[in-house]
Amino acid sequence: MAEQEGRRIRVGIVMGGLSSEKEVSQESGRNIFSKIDRKKYDPTAIFMDSEARFWEIPVKLIMRNSTKDIEEDLAAEASPIPYEALRERFDVLCIGLHGKYGEDGCLQGLLELLQMPYTGSGVLASALGMDKGVCRRLLAASGIDVPRTVAVTAARWAADSGAILKEIGKTAGYPCVVKPTREGCSTAVKKVVSEAGIPDALAEAFSWDNVALVEEFLAGIEVTCGVLGSEAPEALVPSETIPTTEILSLEDKFLYGQGENKTPARVPDDVLQRIRETAVMAFKALDLKGYARIDMFVRPDGRVAVLEPNTLPGMTPSTVFFHQAAAAGITQAGVIDRIIQSALQDHAAKRGPL
Repeated sequence: MAEQEGRRIRVGIVMGGLSSEKEVSQESGRNIFSKIDRKKYDPTAIFMDSEARFWEIPVKLIMRNSTKDIEEDLAAEASPIPYEALRERFDVLCIGLHGKYGEDGCLQGLLELLQMPYTGSGVLASALGMDKGVCRRLLAASGIDVPRTVAVTAARWAADSGAILKEIGKTAGYPCVVKPTREGCSTAVKKVVSEAGIPDALAEAFSWDNVALVEEFLAGIEVTCGVLGSEAPEALVPSETIPTTEILSLEDKFLYGQGENKTPARVPDDVLQRIRETAVMAFKALDLKGYARIDMFVRPDGRVAVLEPNTLPGMTPSTVFFHQAAAAGITQAGVIDRIIQSALQDHAAKRGPL
């Protein structure tokens, strides 16, 4: 291992990307680059542009306001990094990406072919975590409570909308929530109060994905719980999420002064423990690695329902993951260190893809 060779571990920190979450990804990568322990690690900022090319970017570009601002000056200010050069330049890639092509197994598959260690979950677990429909079927089969859900393909909706509307009324009921199956950060998420609202909500969801989910509208307390580790995952202190509207927005999740999180969540101790246990159960059921954040609801009857995992949760300065770690006495640099060390150990021990 690199630290045994008397030098700092070379870490490429990937940010930006192609998804609807690329601005948050840029902020996550920038924060990781800022907070990483430079006595132990030698970090390089890597920007993934809108064509999935990698660039080594200087600090002056890291600090730009948007990914568009960065892209405009890549040719003049940055150096391209061919995929094939990653293994010789870095000991591990720390993935600060979120959403499609970065969090869903696509980048992970490329890195497996390059034999390049990376942070977070492997190819299959990443893909499962992004596809909420398939993920919920697996969680339900593992005995974990999930929302009542109808998966609707664009082709089936076009062919037989009447049958689908009946299925939605019977399974999800009203009000319900419509969302794309593989988007995050509240993209195209709509609360629908009657059958009349379904067509427009599905149309918006289908503009992002060919499959949409229609799920029951959950009442109760929305909570989220970070998990660290791989072989012996450890749940952090759960937080209660208090949205400014009925549907949690991107701004609620990541911007200063928007929304509110309470850590620990304002529930009895036995419920806090149930939330942590459920987070670990979901983490293990999906074979997640390194770290994740599990979003859940505490139903009025006390059951804990899992909404979705975030296999590469936000690492922005204001993210709730760091709040939860702080409550457990772990600094931001400490979280990043644990994630990278877990990656190095997981990839050193694997046989075949992670």
